[in-house]
Amino acid sequence: MLFLYDIALSLYGLLLRLLAPFVPKAAAWVAGRRGLLAHIRQTLGTDSGPRVWFHCASLGEFEQGRPLLEAYRKAHPGTKLVLTFFSPSGYEIRKSWPGADYIFYLPLDTRGNARAFLDAVRPQLVVFVKYEFWYHFLNESHRRGIPAIVVSAIFRPDQVFFRPWGGFFRRILTRFAHIFTQNEASAALLRNLGLAQVSVAGDTRFDTVVATAAALPRPLPLVDAFVADGAPVLVVGSSWPEDLPALTPLLQRYQHELRVLVAPHEISETNLRLVEAVLPGQVQRYSQADPATVAQARILLFDNVGLLSQLYRFGKYAYIGGAFGKGLHNTLEAAAFGLPLFFGPTYAKFQEAVELVELECAFPVHNAQELEAAFTYLWHNEKARLRLQDIMLDYVHGQAGATARILQALSMGNIKQ
Repeated sequence: MLFLYDIALSLYGLLLRLLAPFVPKAAAWVAGRRGLLAHIRQTLGTDSGPRVWFHCASLGEFEQGRPLLEAYRKAHPGTKLVLTFFSPSGYEIRKSWPGADYIFYLPLDTRGNARAFLDAVRPQLVVFVKYEFWYHFLNESHRRGIPAIVVSAIFRPDQVFFRPWGGFFRRILTRFAHIFTQNEASAALLRNLGLAQVSVAGDTRFDTVVATAAALPRPLPLVDAFVADGAPVLVVGSSWPEDLPALTPLLQRYQHELRVLVAPHEISETNLRLVEAVLPGQVQRYSQADPATVAQARILLFDNVGLLSQLYRFGKYAYIGGAFGKGLHNTLEAAAFGLPLFFGPTYAKFQEAVELVELECAFPVHNAQELEAAFTYLWHNEKARLRLQDIMLDYVHGQAGATARILQALSMGNIKQ
């Protein structure tokens, strides 16, 4: 199986190189790894201090691990933090993040790359966030006696680890010194495999969103001008084109009563024009806005990245994109402000979304008619909306604390390879 794993990764790297001239993300992936190991060796060569290596697949995992990164730095000021990303969408946005001392792409998972990378980084601890279980990096860390942990991990019975033919992938899990899961169901699945180094810590994302909601808000004068008339605000976060057929009738029906902040998941001219077509002449792009133009618009369209988590504080309702496609995007940023949530039908793999639906704080819909019905119910029932808000805020704050639990376990010195 290891032979097939190595072949598959080699083919994956080859495919990305072939796609690079035509696909910008593939081009960024390939360019970012050109001369990467030499760059890492040169960058770290003169720094002899202790280091901890954190790995995040992409931007979402970074935001999930961010509270632990920040808390670890505060608790261990003499330790340098090395942060790696697999995806360009994480690295390109966070490559200058000041919370880590060094930020790199992760080399492709080969035996040689793993050895060269660990020779250069020399971490005393390895932390993977949520998933991406790379065999050679974890196996080589284990061979060298470097403890590796994974945090905010979540497992489902249909994953490869729990299939009869999943022995190779189960072996990867044994290379972790400890696995901190989001919930008891995940921990039980791992214990049934005979893994003892497992504990439930919760999801560190709750710590992030609680801190964001409590922090001094970032000044956004254009948004202030947009919402100045006091009309209720719907925040549409991480929308995809597939979300628009359900959203469009709602936005058209309430266009004179509602103001809408739209932050597409991918900023492309095609996606921006699709949103502009929903209410022609009433959509203002953020990059082209001034206080006068936003006051006249009904939809403020964000053609930049990095502001979404700050937008939910302006909202009264939230629609979260992605669930009419591959899967739902981050619901917790909106939940931290107590906003009722609406999204498409593909959400079952996201524990917090399932729990919010069970609490009747979130409303999955299959089409425009269901979305309009759910929204209209809350629009005309302020008492129900306020009750929902209280339930949601209690839920979010009750789930916080994973970062402190993980740090406490690390500080006790019980996690060793």
